[in-house]
Amino acid sequence: MKRKTAPSISEPVVVDLQLLEQAKLALKAETIKPVTRCVICQSESAPNSTESLCWVCRRLKISAWRDSEQPINAQE
Repeated sequence: MKRKTAPSISEPVVVDLQLLEQAKLALKAETIKPVTRCVICQSESAPNSTESLCWVCRRLKISAWRDSEQPINAQE
């Protein structure tokens, strides 16, 4: 069985320098995001959290809030 040879590129790939610089700047801007910490457990907070909670603490808060709103059935 013959080995497949990698195709050779006869011409070097040329990228416009302005486009290359814009791509580098976009990557820098994308990677430098301020990390906010959860006010409860100090882990990284959820990006959509307005109260600075991580997704675990946010879920626990929602569950506790839901449990507290349910009416307590009176024992007969």
